[in-house]
Amino acid sequence: MGPRAALITLGSRGALYADGKESFVVPAFPVVAIDTTAAGDAFNGGFASALAKGLPVREAVRQAMAIAALCVSRRGAQSSMPTAETVAEFLNHNMLKEI
Repeated sequence: MGPRAALITLGSRGALYADGKESFVVPAFPVVAIDTTAAGDAFNGGFASALAKGLPVREAVRQAMAIAALCVSRRGAQSSMPTAETVAEFLNHNMLKEI
């Protein structure tokens, strides 16, 4: 009974995932937040979409973090949602910074 996993957003500190077997924090992408109106919706939609595509949980959380980061860097709710291409470019650019 009850949930088998939890995913908690931590704002600028990232997101925490725990499922009883593993737990980890995915750091937030550093961006200037302009409007956080749709950040949660962007994060949840990005996470669900990534899981539906079959991505591992850690990568799904990373994608959700990227989508939320892009969302908060723009004004508005619906108008701030990034395209798949924008997310891919953002992740590619930030992957190069991690190497």
